[in-house]
Amino acid sequence: MGLIPSETVSILHANGVVAYPTSTLPGLATLPTKEGLDNLFALKQRQPDQPVSLGVASLEQASQLVEVPDFAHRLLADFERGSLTLILDAHQSLDPRLGGGRVAVRVFAHPLALTLAQTVGPVTATSANIAGTAPLANANTAGLELGLAPQAILAGDCPGGQGSTLLSIEKLEGSPLGYSVTIMREGVIPYTDVTSWMSKNH
Repeated sequence: MGLIPSETVSILHANGVVAYPTSTLPGLATLPTKEGLDNLFALKQRQPDQPVSLGVASLEQASQLVEVPDFAHRLLADFERGSLTLILDAHQSLDPRLGGGRVAVRVFAHPLALTLAQTVGPVTATSANIAGTAPLANANTAGLELGLAPQAILAGDCPGGQGSTLLSIEKLEGSPLGYSVTIMREGVIPYTDVTSWMSKNH
C-alpha cells in the first residue's frame, strides 16, 4: 500500500486525528496520549466513560502496553486476521478513555491500517463518525464529514460487515491456560468457534 504520507504522520505526532480504512468500517486514529484522546473524543463527541480500543500491527507491538499471554498468539493465528479484539491487562494503568488497567487491542488486517501502526505505533481504533450516528463506508467521505483536512485522511473503501468478536482475557489460577476467556461481544467469529478453540487448545 506504500508509505504513509509524512504530513499524515506529522498530524499524528502532533496529537491530531486521522481517518483511515479498516477491514470493516473507517476508523479514527490518534496516538494514545492525553492530548490525542482529548482531540479524538471532542471530534467524535464521545463520552469519556466509553473507552476506545487500540489498533496494532502485531501482538508484539501490543506487548509494549499490555500483557500478552503466550496462547493469544496461537488464538489469533487460528482465526482470520482482525476478526478478534482482545481485552488485556495493561502493564501500568493507562488513560481511562483507553480502559485504564484493561485495554482492548485489535491487530489490524487492512494493509493501510497495518502500515499506519507499523509507522507510528499503536493508534486508536474507533469508528470514524460522531457518536450515535451511522458510520460511513468510505474513509475519505467519513473524514470530510467530520471536518478533517485532506492530509488527515487515508482514503479507502471499507467492506463493512460485522465487527470483531471481543474477548476478555484475565489471569485465572488453576485454569488449563492460566487465564479465563470471556466472550464480551459476538462479532464475525461465532461464540461456538471460540469455545471450540478453547476446548481443543487448553
